Amino acid sequence: MRDRPAPAIISAAVEGDVDEAVVDKLIRSVGAEPGRVYGKQGKDALRKKIHGYNNAARHTPWLVLVDLDRDADCAPLLRDDWLTAPAPKLCFRIAVRQVEAWLLADSRTLAEFLGIAPRRFPSDPEMLDDPKATMVALARQSRRRDVRVHMVPREGAGRAVGAAYTSMLIAFVEEKWRPGVAARTSESLQRTIKCLQRLAQGGRIT
Repeated sequence: MRDRPAPAIISAAVEGDVDEAVVDKLIRSVGAEPGRVYGKQGKDALRKKIHGYNNAARHTPWLVLVDLDRDADCAPLLRDDWLTAPAPKLCFRIAVRQVEAWLLADSRTLAEFLGIAPRRFPSDPEMLDDPKATMVALARQSRRRDVRVHMVPREGAGRAVGAAYTSMLIAFVEEKWRPGVAARTSESLQRTIKCLQRLAQGGRIT
């Protein structure tokens, strides 16, 4: 009996810690192994190094994930602005408009995690102008005190999110989030999963 081939190892570069948890989950979901994750210092720092990551992807599989935010009207425009000639083994993917939209797309599981009625969730998270703000607004309505205390910023704190917003979302991603379910209502997530599946199978992206 032939030995199974070793799973592909996919390196990644992301904006922040929640994104790292997301790409780890996505890479594992397609049967590959996460490699080292680079970046995690914001979008501007990621953009400065995009050509280096692209060069690395000429030889080994890579995923670079960024948020669309309000930087362009659509993902293809942002992609072309950042990188006109992606390497054969690079998945350069854009979350519309923020990676929180991908988490909101698994509404039933996230509603249970946050202690909120599912009917309060948006039906199309990719149409939101600011998915992170929506996540905080939902957390503010939670039946769970720990969610309200840790994910919602204190009044006058000058912060967009609560002190433990990131750690709580990471816990959700690692323990509860279902990428396959979320992809049914998130086109940018669905495209990312398909791209990773090709990488995991040793195929070219371009």
